[in-house]
Amino acid sequence: MTEELEQILSQLTQPDNAVIQQATAQLKQAFKDPAIIPALCAVMSSSQNPQIRQSAAVMLRLRVKKHWKKISPNDRESLKAVVLQAFMQETEHTVQHSLSQLCAVMVKHETPDRWPALLQLLNESTKSSNPHDRQVGLLLLNKVMESNPEPFKPHYCQLLQLFSTVLQDHNNPTALYYCILTLTAITAYTGSEEMNQMRSIIPSLIVALKHLIKADQSQASEAMEVFNELMESEVSIIVPHVADMVRFWVEVGSDTALTDSVRVKALSCIAFLIKLKSKTVLKQKLLNPILQAIFPVLTAVPPPGEEDPEDEEDDSGDGTDNDNPKHCAAQIIDTMALHMPPEKLFQQLMPFAQTCLASENPYQRKGGLMCLAVLAEGCADHIRTKMLSSVLQTVCQSLSDSNEVVRSAALFALGQFSEHLQPEVSKYCEELMPLLLGYLSSLNQSKVGHVTKAFYALENFMENLGADIEPYLPTLMETMLSALNNTDSLKIKELAVSAIGAIANAAKELLVPYFPPVIESLKGFLTTTTEEMRSLQTQSLDTLSVLARTIGKDVFSPLAAECVQLGLNLTDTIDDPDLRRCTYSLYSAVSTVSPDCLTPHLTAITTVMLLALKSNEGITAHLEEDKTFVLLDDDDDDDHNEEEKDSDFLEDETETDIHDIAGFSVENAYIDEKEDACDALGEIALNTGAVFQPFLESSFQQVYEMRDFPHEDVRRAAFGAMGQFCRSQHKVWTENPNEANHLALLKLLDVVLPCFLETVRTENERQVVMGVLETMNHVMKSCKEEAFKNPARLKEVSHAIRDVLKKKTACQDGGGDEPDDEDQQAEYDAMLQEFAGEGIPLVASSVPADSFAPFLNDLLPLIMSKAKSSCTVADRSFAVGTIGEILQALVSVSGGRGVAGRLSNRLLPVLVAGVRDSDPEVRNNSVFGLGCLAQAAGPIVVSDYPMMLSVFSNMLSKESDLRVIDNLCAALCRMILSNVEAVPLEQVVPALVNRLPLKEDLEENKTVFSCLAMLYKHSPAMIVKLMKPIVAASSHVLGNKDVDNETQNALAVLMKEFTQQHSADFQAAVTSLPGEQQAMLSAAIASS
Repeated sequence: MTEELEQILSQLTQPDNAVIQQATAQLKQAFKDPAIIPALCAVMSSSQNPQIRQSAAVMLRLRVKKHWKKISPNDRESLKAVVLQAFMQETEHTVQHSLSQLCAVMVKHETPDRWPALLQLLNESTKSSNPHDRQVGLLLLNKVMESNPEPFKPHYCQLLQLFSTVLQDHNNPTALYYCILTLTAITAYTGSEEMNQMRSIIPSLIVALKHLIKADQSQASEAMEVFNELMESEVSIIVPHVADMVRFWVEVGSDTALTDSVRVKALSCIAFLIKLKSKTVLKQKLLNPILQAIFPVLTAVPPPGEEDPEDEEDDSGDGTDNDNPKHCAAQIIDTMALHMPPEKLFQQLMPFAQTCLASENPYQRKGGLMCLAVLAEGCADHIRTKMLSSVLQTVCQSLSDSNEVVRSAALFALGQFSEHLQPEVSKYCEELMPLLLGYLSSLNQSKVGHVTKAFYALENFMENLGADIEPYLPTLMETMLSALNNTDSLKIKELAVSAIGAIANAAKELLVPYFPPVIESLKGFLTTTTEEMRSLQTQSLDTLSVLARTIGKDVFSPLAAECVQLGLNLTDTIDDPDLRRCTYSLYSAVSTVSPDCLTPHLTAITTVMLLALKSNEGITAHLEEDKTFVLLDDDDDDDHNEEEKDSDFLEDETETDIHDIAGFSVENAYIDEKEDACDALGEIALNTGAVFQPFLESSFQQVYEMRDFPHEDVRRAAFGAMGQFCRSQHKVWTENPNEANHLALLKLLDVVLPCFLETVRTENERQVVMGVLETMNHVMKSCKEEAFKNPARLKEVSHAIRDVLKKKTACQDGGGDEPDDEDQQAEYDAMLQEFAGEGIPLVASSVPADSFAPFLNDLLPLIMSKAKSSCTVADRSFAVGTIGEILQALVSVSGGRGVAGRLSNRLLPVLVAGVRDSDPEVRNNSVFGLGCLAQAAGPIVVSDYPMMLSVFSNMLSKESDLRVIDNLCAALCRMILSNVEAVPLEQVVPALVNRLPLKEDLEENKTVFSCLAMLYKHSPAMIVKLMKPIVAASSHVLGNKDVDNETQNALAVLMKEFTQQHSADFQAAVTSLPGEQQAMLSAAIASS
């Protein structure tokens, strides 16, 4: 059979299709004969043609992988012997590679201990004095270990000894390469017993990599993955060597003689280290050396006649080119901003940036601007509060730089600032809008790349302006509509459509007059079927979704049903993940305006989205070899049961073993589609309520599967949707409170909340944990006590919050290996703690106060420690704000008064100190907290009233911040409502009324007017005396769309009482008002 088999295999390599087909058929026949195994062994060992030897090895591997159990014990044993012999006599590298993979699959079925000959061969070859034998032995070791790291655990100590020897073998780069790859494969599985050995290997690992870089840069770049593994699996191994590692990465990253890929790999190691261990980097004083090395990379001038990728004309503006050293340098600064305390970072970084910005060289200036741009996200508070006007001035000057490279970078920086430095940056509207509009008026068609950047800056800036956009609307809309109707460039049209979405986010119903022409233009783009219009089409869908959410129900509702139909038609006819994703967002947006339009289509809509979550499309496994032979691995015997029949010929492709895969790459569009599908399912479930019930279980199961998805954005979206499903179920139960709905809610909460709490403890990505905490807060806010029906839940939630506040979770570089410099941390680390802290008042309002009290006692010191004057403004504001909200929650739960009373001595000094803070937001939150303390603790704090009143009266005379004044009024009202006898009304009430109407914090109208209504019953004469200012203030509240209906109705009732009981005083007060306000008042009173 051997010759016949060799003949068939050689035909398979012919370039003739007919020959190949015939050979394939013969091969299928041959595979039915059990003698195929020995025959393949013979060909693999003795054929003269390396290609055929390789084919035989690959076929054996596929055979062994799926049919090991069917191979007779004798054949198995002879196969074990033959493969090792073939391996040792083989001279062709490609065949050795296939043979070593065959061994790897066999080890999977036979543990290493059942194949002593393999261990012996590995031992002898890797220690051989012949360099070639060592290479081959290490290749075999690498393949076998990569696919079976765990079974070899007993041999790790021996292996590590071997590695430390091989790493000295600098003249044998191939040996170094396989050795480092194998070290990478086992790193994640090593334990404490291997720690010391692992640690001692690192210096020789660095030297070995230097030699490998000289010999083969692409192998070196792959081998450097070992650092990421070491950092991720056991950081304490590397801590003693961090300085040497950083020095090595910096050297490689800066060396312009090397290829981009090896430099990028080195620079990305630096970013990864900073993400995981920023404290170690600071503590070992490595920040400065890193900055010194990366600034020259960031500001490098491209070779003559070339431009940086982002400055080339065809740049699509989507930042896809991440694999160049300059981009990595910027990413390192971005990572520093996200993971280091701003004070420490800026102190060392700003001198570099300022030198660049002042330079004559345009690429230095560009680098300086890129640096400012990437700092904006991670250090937003620091820049907003300490240096905003100076950095904006720099950017504005650069917008008119003589060099376009610099102007482009300035536009990028402005876009970043507009996105991250809100709300302060919007206050510079009058300076910035004319500059940006100037850019657009000269829409120089030829330079689309530059226009793209101008649009990016403009969009981000406009999006957050709110009603301040009004004066610019005519110019903006004229520019955009003319771009839609008069330009030929599809890219410019796409930018204009996107900009209209940004304008709509700010302008909301101010955009109504422009709605008809906008929809007219969009309709043309939405129904196109041509490929080159595709991205304009998806952008139009996106903008349509924004319009649905912003333009107002009345205007959009008539189009809602048509939009849903449009989405379904598009996904039926066009297979494109980006397009599908935009239809999900459109359905989501429609669910906020007219959920009924979705009802008839929910089956179709959920089916498409669940398929997107299930699909593996766009996820490519990188297989290590050509899969030509997959077709040949037919199930041989016909005697086994029917189910196995389905696993046909192609099976090896779909079921690729994870260890045969050199890595996964996922196309971004498919990730975005999964993320948007989760978001949309959650929002649609919440907005459609009961009609979503039939789809809730299947949607929940599929979304729940996504909680372990490799990409963090998908995980985060999945947790968000799980929270929305809980809220949706809660809404269904409150609308229809039967036992079945209640049980369904409790069952869902019992799956979701433990899953959230586990994620908070163990998830490594900070952004995901922030998302989970935020979602958990929404669930507690909606479901209240239902979330705590499970007796263990209160303790679990309280402990999770405590762990985040103590920096004990997996994503908080705590590690406990260094005392924490408490007051300084990265802004995002502080933000993570804020999300946790926001949960405390929500728990407090969901359970009886006495049950929560012991946990609250543990949590309060962690919050109060952030109110110290040495903490950042954001921390102080958060601390006093959280205390205020906890007290507010205690007002309305059973036992709350007692708990608040017991806490009052601890909290009063913190809040009184906060009232004197230099920052208005801290003062505001402290005043609110004092009012809530009076309300929650009741009689027990009456003895503190004189002190509180003196603090407030002192404040009223000095305070200039309008929101703080509004909250002072509300706090005085809470004191009166809580203990009217303890307040000297004759002095307090006139001063209070004098400050009305409220200017900024309109929510507090509820507190103020319920207080005045109570006083009217308590001391009518005093209120009648103040009738004029009270009526004047009321005229600003009635009919004001920013004040809730409940407050307006209660106020109208009070006014009605005035008209009935004190009509003369009331009429006098009314006639002194402007006509418009008089009409408003009488309308409100008439309708009450």
